[in-house]
Amino acid sequence: MNAYARLTSTHIVYLVALLTVVAGTALVGATGRSFFSAGNISSILTGTSVLGFIAIGQTLVILVGSLDLSVPYVVSLSSLLAAGIMAGQPGNIVAGVVVALVVSAAIGLVNGLVVSGLKVHGFIATLGTGLIVSGYLATNYQGSSGQTPVAFRLVGATGIGPVPVSTLIMLACAGVVLLMLQRTRLGHHVYAVGGDIEVARMSGIRTGTPIVAAHVLCSFMAGLAGLLLAARLGVGSPTIGSQGGYDLLSIAAVVLGGTLLSGGKGSLVGTLGGVLIFAMIDNIMSVLQINPFLKDVVRGIVIVVAVAVYARRRVISRPARFGGHPRARTEQEDAA
Repeated sequence: MNAYARLTSTHIVYLVALLTVVAGTALVGATGRSFFSAGNISSILTGTSVLGFIAIGQTLVILVGSLDLSVPYVVSLSSLLAAGIMAGQPGNIVAGVVVALVVSAAIGLVNGLVVSGLKVHGFIATLGTGLIVSGYLATNYQGSSGQTPVAFRLVGATGIGPVPVSTLIMLACAGVVLLMLQRTRLGHHVYAVGGDIEVARMSGIRTGTPIVAAHVLCSFMAGLAGLLLAARLGVGSPTIGSQGGYDLLSIAAVVLGGTLLSGGKGSLVGTLGGVLIFAMIDNIMSVLQINPFLKDVVRGIVIVVAVAVYARRRVISRPARFGGHPRARTEQEDAA
């Protein structure tokens, strides 16, 4: 088997990230600036934080064979609840954070119960939930609302060297979720249900539990992203989530990271690589002062090329073990 065949989707996404670094170094250097300056590294890592939180949760629901299109509205609602409760008072920080995260998780619980209990596809279920939350936001908020205290804003404005605190929090959350997927029964059940829900059910797995848990964690992560945006902006916004396009962009980062949209196979580490690639592309194009609308063009090209590469690698021929004809081997049979 050649070296290319041994590469997993996670290897590929980080090779693409490395190529992006090389291209970024050359392009940014041509403008007289350094791609590796502390300010530029901080800017790239800051760009990974919000999308990273949402993509972590989106990875879980896609692994379990679902989708979540309600995340941008959960982000907006979380920012509004937190900023409204805090009202500029440091003593209200804990209450604002707890309420925002509990409400976010409750939305995820509703999504999970509808998907698992009523057998509604995640695309439709979360689209409906998102529209309900969107209608609530449009009815009750006409613009920015509330105010976060200075102490809370430091979360979005401080860092350790060039690494923002928000990025460290996001990576810590990713580490916890990664351990859950690799070391716990729930994590194994997530992969099993996403791979084949009927086989998982016949194996004795309560298939509703991982589906509900994935949706709850996804909305919880979106709530964390909303809190981070509230910390950066100093206020809550009813449109901050939808304007960021975090629903489709998070799905794109997950797909770019090598997770199958059909579920059952994927890597959270690969998702983080996809988030990093998008953050670097945005940074490079901002430094070059390229038309912002071209960012979507570049993102689209990257996604299509990545999926095409993964699709070509899903069937790899190898010699037969016992003298028969060569058989096809799927990438899932290779350790991904």
